[in-house]
Amino acid sequence: MKESRVERVLEALKGMGLRQMLIVDPMAIYYLTGVQVAPFERFYGLYLRADGGHVIFLNRLFHVPEELGIEKVWYSDTDPVMEMVASRMDGEQALGVDKELRAGFLIPLQELKAAKGFVLASSAVDDTRGVKDEEEQEKMRASSHINDLAMAEFKKLIREGITEREAAAKMLKIYQSLGADGFSFEPLVAFGANAADPHHSPDDTAVKLGDCVLFDVGCIKDGYCSDMTRTFYFRKVSGEHRRIYDTVREANEAAIARIAPGVPLCELDRTARDLIGEAGYGPNFTHRLGHFIGLSEHEHGDVSSANTKKAEAGMIFSIEPGIYLTGDTGVRVEDLVLVTENGCEVLNHYPKELEIIGEGGAE
Repeated sequence: MKESRVERVLEALKGMGLRQMLIVDPMAIYYLTGVQVAPFERFYGLYLRADGGHVIFLNRLFHVPEELGIEKVWYSDTDPVMEMVASRMDGEQALGVDKELRAGFLIPLQELKAAKGFVLASSAVDDTRGVKDEEEQEKMRASSHINDLAMAEFKKLIREGITEREAAAKMLKIYQSLGADGFSFEPLVAFGANAADPHHSPDDTAVKLGDCVLFDVGCIKDGYCSDMTRTFYFRKVSGEHRRIYDTVREANEAAIARIAPGVPLCELDRTARDLIGEAGYGPNFTHRLGHFIGLSEHEHGDVSSANTKKAEAGMIFSIEPGIYLTGDTGVRVEDLVLVTENGCEVLNHYPKELEIIGEGGAE
């Protein structure tokens, strides 16, 4: 068990007036216990109690370490598993549940009167995960460092005639050669007009003279994800495209400069959005400024105009403004940032000045 993390969740539950919670999200259970299980359709749950009587429910097909520091309740495929779960609950108290508890498990617990009411309490876990401890921060730095090194290699892949799909196919081997365990998400490679789609999937489009080359990429190292976007231009760049690029980079840097504990996340979004709007591209910035990240590539929490939550030391999220011109080009510049006691630490160090890549390497 990760005792300090469990205590933080219990404290959050106390603030919600709850003394017990059932967690079924496998990634959240891994975060709290260090146990990683893929349950598929079978029930898998971690039950937390304010008095410390925690229990993990496991199918006999699951493989977990012998010593977990927590009571294990095993069941087989023919056992009345929800009755077993309900029997461990305090029926006189409300039960917090997470957003992943599907109806096939929740309704039986309700019918069995396992608790005196059921409360959606995902925020107790999600908000705890949103503030990284020192161990997590170090792992996020390591994952982002590999991503920096990989970006330097990815740009070397671009040559006359290569397709997005061909470039993307070479990326996993590069990551693994640098010590990564795998992708944190499938790489996004977009040339020219394809980059105007923020979620474009690599296809058979070949790079052409003057195209933008957008890489939105990330890897996993020791369970933690990285994510970074850089936009290059192939062999030459037009004046307008340079202006678009510089506007996006400045928006990225302006938002990062505002980060400090106590600053509402919506203000970071506004800082970048206002700068892009003043340059005349407001309608072309079509998504939120960023998302939280850690064990999962997208975790609960975002940096958007709707999120008034204030930045806290230990939060890690992306800052990724973009401008997208349909049929023409797309530019995004993305970094991961760690909120510190006095400001922030940018986890990515790959340069952000506009680079012209490809044969000749010059305009």
